[in-house]
Amino acid sequence: MNAFLDTSVLVASVRESDFRHEASRRLLGQCDPQQACCAAHTLAEVYATLTGMRPPNRFRPEQAILVLDRVQAKLQCVTLTVNEVTQVIRQSAAMRLHGGIIYDALLLGCARKVNAQRIYTWNEKHFRLVAPDLADRITTP
Repeated sequence: MNAFLDTSVLVASVRESDFRHEASRRLLGQCDPQQACCAAHTLAEVYATLTGMRPPNRFRPEQAILVLDRVQAKLQCVTLTVNEVTQVIRQSAAMRLHGGIIYDALLLGCARKVNAQRIYTWNEKHFRLVAPDLADRITTP
C-alpha cells in the first residue's frame, strides 16, 4: 500500500475554512483504493468530528455520510484483529504511552499492517512519538 491517510487529513479535506484544506483535498483526490487506505475506525472519527463541530461548521449527519461515501470510494479501509489491537495496546504500555494517544497508535497499527509507504497526517508529532521507526514515512499532505 502506498499511502495511509489519517482522520486529520480527511476532516481537513472537506472543511473549506481549514488552512490545510487544499493540500488535504488534493491528496484525497489523487487516491484510489488499490493504492491508498485509512483505518476503518477513521470513518467513525470523521463522522464524530464533522457532526460534533460547533455551528456554523457542524455538518448534518446526512452531509457527513456523503463524506464517508467519498472516502470509501477513494480509500481501502483497514481493520485490526482483536489480537492486533491487544498487541498495539501492549506495545504502547511498554512505551509508557497513555490516554488518547492510543488511538494514534491504533491508526499506526493499521498503517503497519498494510506496510504503508507514506503515512499522511497533520499530527506528525504524536505519530512520530508512537512510531519512531516509521518517522521517515510520516508526513503532511
